[in-house]
Amino acid sequence: MRKGIYLLPNCLTLCGMFAGFYSILSVLSGNYVTAAWAIVVAGVFDGLDGWVARLTNTGSKFGVQMDSLSDAIAFGVAPAVMLYAWSLSSFGRAGAAVAFLFVACGVLRLARYNVQKDVEEKKSFTGLPIPAAAGVAISTVLFFTEMGYSPTGTLYVPMVIFLSALLMVSTLRFHSIKELNLNRRKPFTVLVIIVMVLTLFFMHPEATLFAIGITYLAGGLAENAYLYIRKHRTALKVKTKSP
Repeated sequence: MRKGIYLLPNCLTLCGMFAGFYSILSVLSGNYVTAAWAIVVAGVFDGLDGWVARLTNTGSKFGVQMDSLSDAIAFGVAPAVMLYAWSLSSFGRAGAAVAFLFVACGVLRLARYNVQKDVEEKKSFTGLPIPAAAGVAISTVLFFTEMGYSPTGTLYVPMVIFLSALLMVSTLRFHSIKELNLNRRKPFTVLVIIVMVLTLFFMHPEATLFAIGITYLAGGLAENAYLYIRKHRTALKVKTKSP
């Protein structure tokens, strides 16, 4: 007997996949800003499909695989194609290699997540999540375009994309929205911060997205560096005290 599928969450996943595909079509037309915003839309649908699946108890193995394939297109292939056409092509083969590395590490990140999600990734993420890596990519395109900076030959672009690719397959821990636990009371200042971020986004969406992406990336690196140093200091103290 064949089993059916849940339409609502999977249709939302398909919408995210279409947004990623539309981003690629926009790149082929030279509309990089439209391509970047299409990936933002894909991110919205990526959040909605999981939320709806949990809310309606319609999660399934089929849905998990669909979500991963959609993410590979929307947050792996689409940003890489956009970045290559926008900036990385000026670096020749090196630029193409960085673009492919981004896609490959993103797919590896998704495969590892599917294997480990029930064991290790219940709250925080192991490695930079691929939507966050795509967020760094698209916010860079939007910010550079808004500020009028030329992406041709700019070393920042391949460096940050190369770093994002490596972080996706790293074992560093990055925070997840699941850690917020919205069912519990939060300090009033949290609501104030949310209002400030929304206000800044309304005024300067490109700069706000860029700031959020870089802050998440740099904050994750700083926190992991701090935890690494603290761990080794503790181990050194224990070793020194032992007879």
